[in-house]
This record gives sequence, C-alpha cells and structure tokens, in this order.
Amino acid sequence: MSKDTLPSRSENFAEWYNQLVLKAELADYAPVRGCMVVRPYGWTLWENMQAGLDRRFKETGHVNAAFPMLIPLSFFEKEQEHVEGFSPELAIVTHGGGEKLEEPLAVRPTSETIIGHMYAKWIQSYRDLPVLINQWGSVLRWELRTKLFLRTAEFYWQEGHTAHATAEEALEETYQMLDVYADFAIKDASIPVIKGIKSETEKFAGAQMSASIEAMMGDKRALQSGTSHFFGENFAKAFDIQYLDQNNTLQYCHTTSWGLSTRMIGAVIMVHGDDQGLALPPEIAPFQAVLVPIYRKDTEKTLVMPVVDKIKTELLAAGIRLKLDDRDEVTPGFKFNDWEMRGVPLRIEVGPKDVAKGTVAFARRDIPGRDGKTFISQENLASQVQEMLQAIQSNMLAKATAFRDANIHDVTDYATLQEIVNDGWAYAWWCGDTNCEVQIKAVHSESVALAEYVLYRSPWPRSTAPQCSATH
Repeated sequence: MSKDTLPSRSENFAEWYNQLVLKAELADYAPVRGCMVVRPYGWTLWENMQAGLDRRFKETGHVNAAFPMLIPLSFFEKEQEHVEGFSPELAIVTHGGGEKLEEPLAVRPTSETIIGHMYAKWIQSYRDLPVLINQWGSVLRWELRTKLFLRTAEFYWQEGHTAHATAEEALEETYQMLDVYADFAIKDASIPVIKGIKSETEKFAGAQMSASIEAMMGDKRALQSGTSHFFGENFAKAFDIQYLDQNNTLQYCHTTSWGLSTRMIGAVIMVHGDDQGLALPPEIAPFQAVLVPIYRKDTEKTLVMPVVDKIKTELLAAGIRLKLDDRDEVTPGFKFNDWEMRGVPLRIEVGPKDVAKGTVAFARRDIPGRDGKTFISQENLASQVQEMLQAIQSNMLAKATAFRDANIHDVTDYATLQEIVNDGWAYAWWCGDTNCEVQIKAVHSESVALAEYVLYRSPWPRSTAPQCSATH
C-alpha cells in the first residue's frame, strides 16, 4: 500500500476521504444502495469509541437496554410532527412470512416511538422516575445522498432516552449529555467541539429544543457530531406517559433523547488525517503502537526477534494495544507506509543496531518525518510508550484546536459574513428571524452545516450571553 495512491486533501478533499476509508480498510460499500460494511479495523475503532461513551453514560446513572428494530407504523402517526420529519426516510415492511401484514411496520429511523410506548407501560408513579436508558444498535433512514460513515442509509449509533418528573430535570439531562459528548470528543477523539442550540427549523422533529456539538473538519466545514434533544411533554402526550406525583395527581413526564453515531469516525478522519492517510488519537486507535522488526538476513533476524518478542510481552502486559508486524514478504518501508496510512499513533522500530545499543526507535504519526523520530532506551519501555501516547493525544488536540481557531472569524456585517463562511466559520449575531435564516441558506446552499453553526445562539444555553441583536 503506497502512500502516494491517495489524492491530495487540498486538491480534492472529498475524494481523498472516500479513498482513504477504503484503502485503510475501515469500511466498504454494501450491495444495498447507501449501506456500508464496517470492516474489522473500522469496527474496532467504533468499539473503542463505544467503550469511552458507555463508561461516561454509566457514570451518569444510565443503563443499557434493547428495543425492537420493527415499529408499528401507527406509532409514528401518534406524534404528527415526528412522522412529518421522518416519513420521507422511512422504510416500510408490508409482508412477512409470505403474507401481507395487518399493519405495516417501519424499520426504525430512531426509537422515540417504540420507547415511548414501553415507558407508558413501565411508568406509573413518581417513584419510577427518572428512567435513564441507552440503546446501542443501528437505524435505517432512506437517505438519497450517502457517504461512508458520514451519511448512510443504515448506520450504527447509541440513542439515549430518558423520562423525568419535571421540565427542569429533563433540560438538565439534555445539557448534561451534550457535555458528555463534548468531553468524549475532546478527551478521547482529540476533536475540539463547540456546543450550541439549533434553530427552530433545524431542531429534531418533535423536539422543543435541540442542542449539538459541532466540529471543524480539515476542509473548514462543520460536522454535527452529536445531538441532545428536549421533548418536553410532546412524546409523553402522544404515548400517554403519565405518573402519579406526590400529591396523587396525574402528570405527564418530560422526556429527552440524545445520540452519537459512527459519523464520529468520519469526523476523526477529516479532522486529523493528512495526505499520508489516517492519524488516529491513541485513546481510540485500534492499535496504539505497531512494532516493526528490521533485519536483512537470517543472522540479523536471530538477533532481533528475541528482543522484539520481549518488548511485545512487556507492552501487552502494560495494557498497550500493540500490533507486531513480522511479515517477511514485504519490506520495512512498505510496513512504515502501510501503518502510516492506517493512522497508528506510534511506530516502534527494532533493528540490529538498536539491539546492540539497547534502544528502540519511536516514530510519531502526529509529527511526520524526521522531526517525529527519536531513539529511546529499552529500559522501562512500557512507561515511556505510555508517556509518548499521552503526548501524541495532547498534541493532536492542540493541532486541531489551533486549526479551528485560526479559521473562526468575528464579523460585524452581512457582507463579511457571506465572504467568511465560504472558507471558514464566523461568530455572528443573529436576530432570530427564520426569514433571515432562509436567506443565509439560500445563498450558501452548499454550506448548510456552516450556516447552521452561524445560526446558533451564542454561546451556550446556560450562560447569560445576550441573544443575537445585530441586523444583516
């Protein structure tokens, strides 16, 4: 696998992304239009993301459960705003077992309806609240334009669904879970994100309020990377989710939902990747380090491999996710390019000279070339590898933050706003008028995500910042 087979990011960012996903063996196209096959390397990356998120969910009191993939179509009709939002994307099952079904079934695009139905059965009293459930699985939305990881018909995600006694508790849950997503993005994925409230036209169907985290990609466009929604009583009234309060009065619950999907893999690719391929943060990388023995003849191999095996044992015992590349049919140079393409954070090289000196060579993926290469003693190697991985993780966040901040601009008039959002982000006041929003999107139809970002209320719902007041 040669690194020069990739298009340049600067010349064709979209094609660079498409080819990299395939060449790094993260995913491939499925025979059904718009669907993808996530390959083992990509699935391991997703598993590591799941682990980081699942730990955070459980620390905040949430538990996992599973709900059916098939949902009665009538459930969507109970929440009219919801079905209007998803009806164009629904896949409908009309036959089963060779016979026409009495009622069509929707392949879930999201699970608010089926979970709302179950919560109505389970919740009777204030003592049953709050209900804090998360589900890991996949959903299906019949998307017209698809792109691996970023937008596919079927995709993998988690969706949290909670029910609360009061609006205040549900709102706090909505904000808390967006904070969880931001913490994951920053600490695990090394992606600096900005939190905000979606406009009325951009909020989730059926929600009273939607919040999201946004990340700047390498082409300066925004990617919505996680969302959290406050439903108020909307779904509770549609599915009759009620409880008896402490005064023995029947009340409707206030519900939320929140989700983060395999789109985050696309974000990692586009934020950290370069012309050589992937660059993966150590916290979530399938392999945190690759160990490459270097020898030219059998006598050198006999000298090198016992040291390599010792190092492998030490690093695995320390919990480092390590890959030993002992292939004899390819050259060390091929291996270097191969693992560079796959984004492994740290390459550890051991050759005859290293054996003689009691050293290894470290090559950092986040600092390409000679500047990222150092020679390290084999003594206490596991702790040195761990320290280096921490340094790589921090440096990747710092680089992504510097790039983002260098491409966010303050604007004071509409003309400047129009210019800036063609190639960057803008801090701008918004009057809150939907007509104004439509005007911006009409001009920048190819930068919808950027327009959504510009339209966020500044800077975060729990602050005392004034609302947008400037006209443009």
